[in-house]
Amino acid sequence: LVLSAVVVLWLFAAVWGTDILAYFTGRALGGPKLWPRVSPKKTWSGAIGGLAGGVLLGSVLLVIAGVSLRWQHVALAAMFSVLTQLGDLYESSLKRRFGVKDSSTLIPGHGGFMDRLDGFIFAVVAAAAFGALRSGPSQVPSGLLVWP
Repeated sequence: LVLSAVVVLWLFAAVWGTDILAYFTGRALGGPKLWPRVSPKKTWSGAIGGLAGGVLLGSVLLVIAGVSLRWQHVALAAMFSVLTQLGDLYESSLKRRFGVKDSSTLIPGHGGFMDRLDGFIFAVVAAAAFGALRSGPSQVPSGLLVWP
């Protein structure tokens, strides 16, 4: 696969792994709430499970794509996972501030269209900035995936 396609798939894997595992881990284990005023159902166990899920799914995707997995990839996937959760909390805080349950009705029962993209937006902006800083704006995928 082309590096840019691998990066996009990697981001989706890390973000979706985070969202899915955070939900199921939080539901299964419960525990202390992460930030109840903003998002009353999110738990610390869910956040940790989401982090593990994002790193795991992101790492598996890279291995399947033929990338030699390095600790830097794992660290970046962890960063993407944390940013995914921060993006979700940010969007939840905006909805709370404006007294809105869903950001749209396009995808009923999912908090709206932005609820599917909030974490991805945070992760992709950080990935683009990191890759550009490391290898230049025209070489973002290399800046994320190619390590000596």
